[in-house]
Order: sequence, then C-alpha cells, then structure tokens
Amino acid sequence: MNRLLVTGASGFLGWNICTVTSKTWKVFGTAFSTPATIPNVNIVNVDLTDFRALKRLFHDVRPDAVIHAAAAANPNFCQTHRTESYKINVDTSFNIAGLCADGNIPCVFVSTDLVFDGLNPPYRETDPVCPVNVYGEQKVSAEEKIRKSFPRTVVCRMPLMFGHSGTTSTSFLQPMLRAMRKGRELHLFTDEFRTPISAKTAVSGLLLALRKTPDILHLGGNERISRYDFGRLVAGVFRIENAKLTPCREKDIVMAAPRPPDVSLDNSKASRLGFSPLPLEKELQELKDFPDICL
Repeated sequence: MNRLLVTGASGFLGWNICTVTSKTWKVFGTAFSTPATIPNVNIVNVDLTDFRALKRLFHDVRPDAVIHAAAAANPNFCQTHRTESYKINVDTSFNIAGLCADGNIPCVFVSTDLVFDGLNPPYRETDPVCPVNVYGEQKVSAEEKIRKSFPRTVVCRMPLMFGHSGTTSTSFLQPMLRAMRKGRELHLFTDEFRTPISAKTAVSGLLLALRKTPDILHLGGNERISRYDFGRLVAGVFRIENAKLTPCREKDIVMAAPRPPDVSLDNSKASRLGFSPLPLEKELQELKDFPDICL
C-alpha cells in the first residue's frame, strides 16, 4: 500500500482527506496545535514551520505522495497576523515543495479561489490573479514559489467547502445548521458569490489531481450561489421552517479582511479530466442523516 502524507489532518479538509484515503493508502496525517485521532491514520505531531522537524518527517514517513492542506485559512486572522500566517501559508509550503522535489514525490498544494479579486468571474486557471486580502496574497506567493521550486506540484484552487467533520474542526455548515435549529437570526450576504462543493467532492478532485499532469486546477462546483441563497437551500433541504435568514451586503458587516464579490471558479478543465461535482441540493441531501450534521 502506497504511503500518503497529508498535512493539516486536524483541519476540516485534512480530516476528510485522511478519512477517505485511509481505505486505499497508508496515510500519515500531521497535527500540531490541535490533536487529532482518525481511524486507520497515523497521526504525527509536528510543527511544520520547523524545517528540521519537517525534514525529519519526510525522512521517517518516506511518502509516495503528499497533499499539503495545512494552512492558516481564516482571512481575518491572516489580515491581522501577517507574519505568523506567512510562516505556514508561504514558507512551509515552499519547504514542503522543496522536499518533494528532492525525492521527486508527487505533490498537491491546496490553494483558494480568493487569489482573485472577484470582478471578472467565472475564473479559469489562465486568468491573472489579483487578491484583495492578505490570505489571498499569501496563497499567490505560495503558488508561485512552489511551482518554481517543484513544477511537478499540482496547485488546486478550492472553493467554499462543506460536509462531514471530525471532533477538531467543522465546515461552516454545522454552525449554520445549529443557529437555524435554535431559531437564531443569521445575516447572510446576498452579494458574495462562490461555487461551493462538499468535502467528499473536494477529496475526489484532489486525488484526481495526484494522478494527472502537474498544473493548476480549479475544483469549484457547477453552481454559482450567494451565501444567502445557500442558506435558503440548506433550510429547505433540512426542513427548518423557523430559520431566520436575513439578507445583507458585505458592507454591512465589519471584517478585518476585505472579501471579493464573486470568485466563482470555471471547472471545465478539471471536468474534462473526470471531476464531476453533484448538484448542491443532492450533496446536502446525502448529509442529512449523519450524526455530525444532525447535532
């Protein structure tokens, strides 16, 4: 069984990657500030920003492939903690690519749709990047450094994601559902558009990327939707009749990091390779009866 190294196993996406791949790979997942326990996954406690520790990790694990999902992914945190977030989002990503280059190890780097300014959607892989916040800037820097260091890396730009979660992190769906079920008012943007996918679909796209020619891939869903309309869809699928959803605009909410209005991704390139997102309503229907969603 081939050995897969997944960084950020305690995070939402990393947990899902580990859970899915553990059926067909010998998986090693990294965690540090937040401990993680995943069945059939070897969790390694390591500070990825420590290059010596990172180099020792590669020596001990001897991975056949790497999916680098660890990141400081909260745009507001990155905006106010630039130095700290740069270490993990840029420096560590560059170091991982370098170690993969040393061993000629296939590598997938998880990037974001926030590398764009949101003014000319839908975005293809060849469109120029133009981030509006620090998180997007850091991901652009990481993409450039990684592809220069190790062209064999596949850069996967990911959209908003939702779905199953472990005990250490959740997607935005779980707190949204809890608020709806308790009758709390939710203010949701009508002027922020994304192309969301489930974690299950995201993992399928990342594994597809491992098997394909190194490049940049956009793994967005097939439906462009606002936060507000996504909330309405969730309320309908989960039959929450008392959901209090209040439409608002981005300018109505004070945030540290500016947000682009529409970073919808064009997934036609990935689709030609076999990437096939389900309709959002079907993705949500498939989640209805699972404990981590129903809580």
